This record gives sequence, structure tokens and C-alpha cells, in this order.
Amino acid sequence: MPLCLGVRRAAVGEEITSRISVLSVSLRLCVGFFLREVMMTTISSPHAHQPASVTRVMLRVVYALVPAIIAHTWLFGWGMVVNIAIASAAALGAEAAMLALRGRAINVTLSDGSALVTAVLLGFALPPLAPWWLVALGAAFAIVFAKQLYGGLGYNPFNPAMVGYVLLLVSFPREMTTWLLPITLGGEVLSFVETARYSLTGVLPAGLSLDALSGATPLDLMKTELSLNKTVSETLATPIFGAVGGQGFEVVNGLVLLGGLWLVWNRTITWHAPVGLLGALFLMAGLFWSLDPDTHAGPLFHLMSGGAMLGAFFIATDPTTCATSNRGRLMFGAGAGVLIYVIRTWGGYPDGIAFSVLLMNLAAPTIDYYTRPRVYGHTKG
Repeated sequence: MPLCLGVRRAAVGEEITSRISVLSVSLRLCVGFFLREVMMTTISSPHAHQPASVTRVMLRVVYALVPAIIAHTWLFGWGMVVNIAIASAAALGAEAAMLALRGRAINVTLSDGSALVTAVLLGFALPPLAPWWLVALGAAFAIVFAKQLYGGLGYNPFNPAMVGYVLLLVSFPREMTTWLLPITLGGEVLSFVETARYSLTGVLPAGLSLDALSGATPLDLMKTELSLNKTVSETLATPIFGAVGGQGFEVVNGLVLLGGLWLVWNRTITWHAPVGLLGALFLMAGLFWSLDPDTHAGPLFHLMSGGAMLGAFFIATDPTTCATSNRGRLMFGAGAGVLIYVIRTWGGYPDGIAFSVLLMNLAAPTIDYYTRPRVYGHTKG
């Protein structure tokens, strides 16, 4: 009997030892997997210090524009909201159709928010009373020809929203120059139903005409008056101009600036491209204004009129089409700022945001080549 108990105890001991050995191996495997998959992934830069995803970044861009959209709606009516709604439907529909043709997953791509951002930027840039087909055409063209035909998000060399905008500006100049007067100048503000009805049918409420609702933008009026040999001071005496820009437009641009600063603060974008663009535009305008203030508007007017703020913080910062290094982003923004001033002053269009950004998109690969960061252990990038 003692012999049997000894044998049983030995067997139990061997079984316990075996189980401990198995648990030890399993524990080592789990720890090794954790170190390899979690901890070791942070050894090589860049280091992610907070949760980030494409969808999160895209939604932040939309959120940053919400205050400006609300202000624009209060000052100019519901046109921008209607434009964004139509552009969003057209962009998402065009993206879904192209993904289906390419045999790609539709839900995953649509949920990243990139098509929505394109629609919001395009809807923001278009005249408030643009017809529905104009908005839909621009959004669909932006998604199909400027994004999906290049391979989708991350492969497009040009900013899709600006490609769609330029197509519409060149093809339909009359519809693209119908801008509303702000409520501060006694402009008539249409209701949401009236705005949607005009967008879909082209019919205004009884007693109203498009000429009574619309007027020139501050940049357009300044360019026209200067071409008629009027001075800047005489032109600024027109009621459409406010403290530093056009009435209503300076409020919207101020809120776009605040939204852009919020994106810089939460590190959704970096400061380099906005500072480069606004700085170059400020310096160019300040230089020519100091030489002849009667024929050249001041730098603050250029910053707070047109789409300078939108272009600096929401268009020139597109990570796919902008330069990749910080030095390159500064050069990219500076080049865009110089081109904006050149087009506004001597070009055929009152504003030049879209053209300047697209031209710098062409230059981005060259900028990247000459501004590559230095690799550790090498003297050149």
C-alpha cells in the first residue's frame, strides 16, 4: 500500500509539473506576442500619441467648418446648406458607383469620410444659389475624375474639390458668379424651402428677381473698380466693404480662421502650409500696397476676402496632395500664396485659390524631392 501511494504521488507530481510547464510556455508566448504586436510597434517613428483614423480626421475637418457654415447661413441664407446636401449626395453616389465598378468594398470606403469632406469644401466654395445640376456635376466630377480614376484616397495628385470647382468655373462662368448680398446690406434672405425650390426648379418667390438678390463679391468689385481707374480708397467707400473685408464675408472668414486654428491645436493639420500661404499673401499684398496704396489693396483685405482662409487651412493642408515634409509644406503654402496674389491682381479671375493650389499640387513631387529630411547617419536626405 505505501508503495502504491508513492507511485500515485509521483504521477500526480509529474502531471502538475507538466501542467506548470505548459502554462509557462503559454505565458511566454502570450507575453512575446504582446511585446511584438503592441510594444514593439512604437519603436519606429512616427509615434501615435492618441487614437487617430481617417474617419476621425475627416470628421474633424467638417466640424471645424460648422461655425462658418452657420454664420454664412445667417448672413446669406440657406444656399450653402442646400449646396452641401446636394454635393454630399452626388459625391457619395459617385464614389459608391465607382467602387462597385472597381469591385471594391463600398461601405468601408464611404465610411472614411473623404468624399463627404470633398462635398463640404465644394459646397462651401460655390455660390449660394447655384442650380442643383451644377453642384452635382462638380461633386461627381471631383470624385470620379480627380480621385477614383487615380486609385482612390491617397493616390490622387490633385485636390478633388478644387478640380471640380475649376471645371465649373471655366465651363459655367455665369452660374459661378451669382453671389448673394448679405443681410447686413438689406439683402433678402430666402427660407430653406424657397432656396431648395430655386435650386431644383430655378423659380424664385413672387416679386423677387435674381438681380435684386445678387451682387458682386468684394474681390470682384475691387478688381472691376481698379480697372476703371478708381482708387482703392474710393472703392472701399462702397457699402459692401466692411472693416477689413467685405461685409458678411469677413465674419465667415474669421470663423474659418478659428476652425483652422482648432485643427492646428488638436494636431489634425500642421501650421506650416497655412502660415506659408497666408504669410506669402500678406507679404506680397503689403509690398505692393506700400509702393502704391491707390492701386493695390492692403494685406488685411486680401486675407479676409475671398477664400484665403479656406484655402490656407482646409485645402492647402490636404495630406495627399500637399508636400510631405514640414519645410516642403512651408514652400508649398508660400508658392500658393504668391500665385493667389498674382491671379487676383493681374489675372482674369477675382480670386485664385483653386488655380494656385492645383498648380502647387503639380509642384509637390519636386518640392518633396528637394526637401527630403536627412536620414540618420547620412549628410543628405
